[in-house]
Amino acid sequence: MDYHINESEYRLMDILWDVQPINSMELVGLCREQLGWKKSTTYTILRNLGEKQIVRNENAVVQALVSRDEIQRQESRDFLKKKFRGSLPAFLAAFLQEEKLTKQEAEELQALINQASEEKE
Repeated sequence: MDYHINESEYRLMDILWDVQPINSMELVGLCREQLGWKKSTTYTILRNLGEKQIVRNENAVVQALVSRDEIQRQESRDFLKKKFRGSLPAFLAAFLQEEKLTKQEAEELQALINQASEEKE
């Protein structure tokens, strides 16, 4: 399933994933503290996420129906398609022109590549 959420929705979800399940008024308080949002803003975004079947708000208890990993995978795929014509090597080439990897980061990436290559064979 495709999950398309905007930046505000992602920011609320980022809080929710860390504290769920949570009372909706407690979530309103966290959004006020961490994001500077009004109660109406939080409830509007919660309603939008509910309509997309990404969260459930029953009896004033809010819970995510979609994991952080699922959303991040979708966002990553969408980003690659939109900005790099779906090419992970093109993204990495652009990224690495300005950035240098530590030895540990390079080893972690190599391990991920090896794992992904083994799974596809």
